[in-house]
Amino acid sequence: MVPRRSSRSFGAIIRANVFTLFNLVIGVLWALILIFGQWQDGLFGLVIVANALIGIVQEWRAKRTLDRLAVINEAPVRVRRDGRDQEIHPQDVVLGDLVLLGSGDRLLVDGEVVESDGLEIDESLLTGEADPVHKRPGDRVLSGSFAVAGSGAFVATHVGTDAYAVRLAEEASKFHLAHSELREGISNFIKYVTWLVIPIGALLIYSQLRNSGDFGTAITGAVAGIVTMIPEGLVLMTSIAFAVGVVRLGQRKCLVQELPAIEGLARVDVLCLDKTGTLTAGGMDLDEVLPISAEHGDGQTGHGDGQTRQGDGRTRQGDGRSGREAVDEALAALANLDQRPNATAQAVQVRYPAMPAGWTATASVPFSSARKWSGADFGERGAWLLGAPDVLLDGGAGYERAAALASTGARVLALCRTGDLAAAERGAPDASVECVALVTLKQRIRPDAHETLGYFARQGVAVKVISGDNPEAVSAIATGLGIPDGHRAVDARTLPEDDPDKLADLLDANTVFGRVTPRQKRMFVSALQSRGHTVAMTGDGVNDVLALKDADLGIAMGAGSPATKAVAQVVLLDNAFATLPHVVGEGRRVLANIERVSNLFLTKTFYAIVLSLLTGVMGLMFPFAPRHSTLVNALTIGIPAFFLALAPTLERSRPGFVPRVLRFAVPAGVLCAAAVLLSFWAAHSGTSTLNEDRTSAVITLFLTTWWVLVLIARPLTWWRVGLVAAMAVLFGVALSIPFVREFFALDPGDLSNDLTAVGIAVVASAAITVAISLTLRLAGTLRP
Repeated sequence: MVPRRSSRSFGAIIRANVFTLFNLVIGVLWALILIFGQWQDGLFGLVIVANALIGIVQEWRAKRTLDRLAVINEAPVRVRRDGRDQEIHPQDVVLGDLVLLGSGDRLLVDGEVVESDGLEIDESLLTGEADPVHKRPGDRVLSGSFAVAGSGAFVATHVGTDAYAVRLAEEASKFHLAHSELREGISNFIKYVTWLVIPIGALLIYSQLRNSGDFGTAITGAVAGIVTMIPEGLVLMTSIAFAVGVVRLGQRKCLVQELPAIEGLARVDVLCLDKTGTLTAGGMDLDEVLPISAEHGDGQTGHGDGQTRQGDGRTRQGDGRSGREAVDEALAALANLDQRPNATAQAVQVRYPAMPAGWTATASVPFSSARKWSGADFGERGAWLLGAPDVLLDGGAGYERAAALASTGARVLALCRTGDLAAAERGAPDASVECVALVTLKQRIRPDAHETLGYFARQGVAVKVISGDNPEAVSAIATGLGIPDGHRAVDARTLPEDDPDKLADLLDANTVFGRVTPRQKRMFVSALQSRGHTVAMTGDGVNDVLALKDADLGIAMGAGSPATKAVAQVVLLDNAFATLPHVVGEGRRVLANIERVSNLFLTKTFYAIVLSLLTGVMGLMFPFAPRHSTLVNALTIGIPAFFLALAPTLERSRPGFVPRVLRFAVPAGVLCAAAVLLSFWAAHSGTSTLNEDRTSAVITLFLTTWWVLVLIARPLTWWRVGLVAAMAVLFGVALSIPFVREFFALDPGDLSNDLTAVGIAVVASAAITVAISLTLRLAGTLRP
């Protein structure tokens, strides 16, 4: 059977949230407090339980959403069992099954080809070679590849973990994880903090034991410093933000197949759109069939019902009537030739639903995106081709008329006769091709396309329309949708493929591109990335697979081919283009909020490191007890971080997450530590008790970190003002109510010390504001 791609198991989620380095360190410190201190100072131990429970619940919700959407996204596999064709779940494929293939199908198991009707397999995801490979009976096919043209069948020889692609995936997963600047930055923070905690913690323990005659008090002070240094909630809040993002997108029928894709959503500044299936809705309608006169080139226009007025033009078949019959029969034969017709053939089949009598193909060439035409040799009926006019034709009346029709936005195909199908397939210059008729197809513009494109324009995301269709047709649609410079469509066949810099210049300067091959789509993505852009690519067909794979963010339409959905990081299951703004907006929300939360937690870490280092070197008692740290951290970090991590925002994420957080957290943390230490020293030099001195330090700590919260919460919308005000009120309650004050060991009995603490906090808050503004200005990243 084929293993299902799914999120990690419930057991793995529990292990990931419970057995962490931070939980181990906090657990040991908690045990020390319970042994040598008072139980109220062990409140921070509840962080382990809260972090684990919240993390497990949120990840489990995300897992359920992902697993449910993964099943919806799963493309069935067509097999022939007991002489009957049927569709089964991928998990039900077994050895010896006869698997049927059509264009766009993804191979999930290895096998040996037994039937081939022009079958072409793209193995680029396995080999890196972009050219499709013709497969004949007896040839081997590998999982991880996909069919791009023709049809066929193969016998499954390796399934499950024996399949080639599964073995590759398992091997790769042992050594590689998708790059994430956010995850990497947070991992580095944790790694460096861990190394700092060990020596500074040892110094702090030594100084506290040396400075205090009471062993319990010494351990309590040391634990307070060490616990505060650990950004224990940062990983939790990051996991929650990602998990909630997955659930929110899942509610919009958007499947996020890789969690780092959430990060990619926020960084996108260029969106590459494939016209067909993205700007236009799936499916087309056959509009007109226009015969082309071989002698005069003045074919007559027809009507929507397919009936054509008879002109005086003649074809090789004889008079006008017989020529019209030949056109109709040739179209019917080509449309009904393939057992798995593409969208174009399906549109023609609506008008020509059956294979005409006497038309039997002796040879055929299936449609492919690279070739842009299909054809067949029908013996005495002749060899016929149906495809792009500017590919099949080289000037003449048919070519000029096709260009005129394409400029109106219609999709135009040329129906041609050829004397040598094999020569036409090879692209031989002497292959004779005669245009017999032009076929126009109506494309359905998505009703939400205009509004969606307007959103991206307002958000500063550049849109590039790259299509395999005629440039004039693409330009007409782009202009109708108001895409900037849509009237200047570029023919991709004229682009310099051997000069990446020049190609990148042209991509920056232009918006609409036609006649783009699958290989060029991949080159476009690479060229844009070389200019520092974060590129998202949308698509639905096999011609988009390579570009989707190489883009920073691949987005597949739900109605797309199985191969397309397999390589994309995000799948729009309801096939709604209008979902894209929500997708990008959710990514921006997640990253912007994680950066806010990181500023909070890292400010705490840096003030704790500075305090621990200075008190250790100076031989002072630590300025506050663990319960004080628990109170202040809950009101200025823990509770606000939970709301800020889930808040709406439209900020586009930028590279440089780590430097930006450091530019905020380092000056804020250092100044908070200096203020707390100064307040504690000023109080400690008098006649007040240790509890009173620590209360003064706690007042200063709360006010300075509360001001940091105010700075981080900007812009101050009504609910954010309410949030920071509520935290201030709760701290006032803790100082005012006797039993709460006693529980947290707060003793505001020395008014002089407390007023001094407030004054120091006000000065420090002003200094924090100035310092952060200066560092951000120097870095050129000051937010308005």
